[in-house]
Amino acid sequence: MPQPQLATDTVWRKRLEDIESDVSEIRLPNKADDLGQDKEWCEVEINGKRRRIRFHDYGRVFEVPGLYEQIFYEELECCSPSYIANLLQSVVQEYGENLGDLRVLDLGAGNGMVGDELHDRGIDSIVGVDIIPEAKEATERDRPEVYEDYRVADLTDCPEPEEHTLRQADANCLTTVAACGFGDIPPLAFAKGLDLISTPGWLAFNIKEDFLRERDTSGFSRLIRRLSHDGFIQMLCYRRYQHRVSVTGEPLFYVAVVARKLKDLDEAILESLQEAENG
Repeated sequence: MPQPQLATDTVWRKRLEDIESDVSEIRLPNKADDLGQDKEWCEVEINGKRRRIRFHDYGRVFEVPGLYEQIFYEELECCSPSYIANLLQSVVQEYGENLGDLRVLDLGAGNGMVGDELHDRGIDSIVGVDIIPEAKEATERDRPEVYEDYRVADLTDCPEPEEHTLRQADANCLTTVAACGFGDIPPLAFAKGLDLISTPGWLAFNIKEDFLRERDTSGFSRLIRRLSHDGFIQMLCYRRYQHRVSVTGEPLFYVAVVARKLKDLDEAILESLQEAENG
């Protein structure tokens, strides 16, 4: 039986056509420059003015309509939102469930590209969470119909009223795409997101393969192994794939994971992650 195409560009290309962008040129660094993924940058021309923007300065990127899509999807061939959405749909259907019945908490939602993919596949209940106010503003500007709610919140230090609001969404699926590692979403925030969804529930995320190796110092490798070993989650699908290319054209490989949440997280895990976060 042929495998479904997981990386597709239909949703984001159609959306980009509807966005009025003032970006006239994007210039990537010289290929001789050896830049780490968290230090990548480009020069963009907007309304005749040239500026340099670091990729991980998401607030500045999101402020410009269409810039995120043009940098990461047109120039650098990112495919992760569609890849994770299609993989989740495939696994959910294999287990005899309906994707449209999922109520999604989209952690690190950014400008809504993952939510857009999920919404296109029939999921109506999606709540976005991001720590960056400009991410919410960009989503409301470019994808206003996708999310039921979008919260600007730091799950490593979440006030009780905010946590109550998120629990009221009664999500049964956590997604986090292109947001784990590099200081964007730390292990504690990831675990808190998992704690916020119901049991049993679904989990779909991706992460750079380096963060899942034994020598990883971010804490993600240890956390995922612990969640699996202690029976909090059951890994159903684990795939290595090309997330995008670097500014020098080199492939960047990530791992896509779909899992089931089998039981509620205990306080010991959350407390140990909080201690690590506090240093």
